[in-house]
Amino acid sequence: MSRGPRGAGANRDWGSDDSRTPILHVDMDAFFAAVELIDRPELRGRPVIVGGQHRGVVLSATYEARAAGVHSAMPMAQARALCPQAIVIQPEHGRYREVSQSVMRILGEVTPVIEPLSIDEAFLDVSGARRRIGPPRLIAEQIRERIRTELKVVASVGVASTKFVAKLASSHAKPDGLLLIPDEASVPFLHSLPVGALWGVGERTQANLARLAIHTVADLANTPVGTLNRLLGNSAGGRLFDLSWGRDPRPVQPVRQEKSIGHEQTFAINLTGRAEMAAVLLDQAHRCAARLRAGDLVTAGVSIKVRFADFTTLTRSRALEAPTDVAHELYQAARALLAGVDVPAGGVRLLGVRCDALSDSATTVVQARLDDPGEGRREAERAMDAVRARYGVNALTAGSLLSVPATANRSGDLN
Repeated sequence: MSRGPRGAGANRDWGSDDSRTPILHVDMDAFFAAVELIDRPELRGRPVIVGGQHRGVVLSATYEARAAGVHSAMPMAQARALCPQAIVIQPEHGRYREVSQSVMRILGEVTPVIEPLSIDEAFLDVSGARRRIGPPRLIAEQIRERIRTELKVVASVGVASTKFVAKLASSHAKPDGLLLIPDEASVPFLHSLPVGALWGVGERTQANLARLAIHTVADLANTPVGTLNRLLGNSAGGRLFDLSWGRDPRPVQPVRQEKSIGHEQTFAINLTGRAEMAAVLLDQAHRCAARLRAGDLVTAGVSIKVRFADFTTLTRSRALEAPTDVAHELYQAARALLAGVDVPAGGVRLLGVRCDALSDSATTVVQARLDDPGEGRREAERAMDAVRARYGVNALTAGSLLSVPATANRSGDLN
């Protein structure tokens, strides 16, 4: 859910020439909420929020809830106060990944030049698809229609000559729209926007720019780059100046190496027992390991995130003896890290496990030991993967996971 500022008049007809606009940005509308409505059509047209029932943050919200001021990353208590009539649904990340894979499959049938940004958005370069399918605008229309018809969810699409402008176009096309920015209209489109629409311009940078009366992208574009460099630094100043004139040479990158894989949980009732915490870590280790194997990756580092009742948050990390995709090894490392944490009497409200230093499992050399049981465990876990793929993520759990509190609100992320 994009919360960047938009230009009041930017969503308009900028022209029909798509001959030099091969870049598409496909962005699903209110994705998590939309997926939930697939199986709950009776909730369409009503305010729906996806997130923890009482604690945690908003992950997604329908546009009816957004009209009340609800947005992603907002504390759930605040969202409920703003929209008390909203229906709150616990997230089901396995279902979101399933629909996301179907979306990416549709995009992959258009072009192999795809750069996924997250579970619900991707860049496409359709240069090679023109002869087979047609011009970029037609391709975008067909993508939107297929996603709507086959998956029962909605995508907005921006069509432009660069990635930056395409992404801005899709955000202005929302909800349920398509916005083409012809190459010659890129600069006029950009100059119609508030300066906060530029990548990297947050609240602090906006405040710095406002001191020089720079409030729009046009204001920034007409400011000497030397002045911007003195105010923001040479790197940031020059980059924003280039973006303000539509200069973005980055190609669509079909392969994007994940930096980390993790899962974290916020609990409705704080955990105080070490056994409960260990059960949560074991569950998270299995989820991380399954996603490593699905991506043909191994990890050389494990970290944990712990948040106490007073919202104090700490992280602990360690390098592994050898890269792995085995849950048992991730769990042993995570549990050892937790053993070094002094948990206060108020307990823990959030726990998370993260794997970093990722590498391709096919090209990573792992020194095997004669007494190493890892391969047997890996095969057992792969068998569990197959069962879960066929019967659902909850079809199999490790025995000690039976003590995981039923009130836990699970979430995962991939950065």
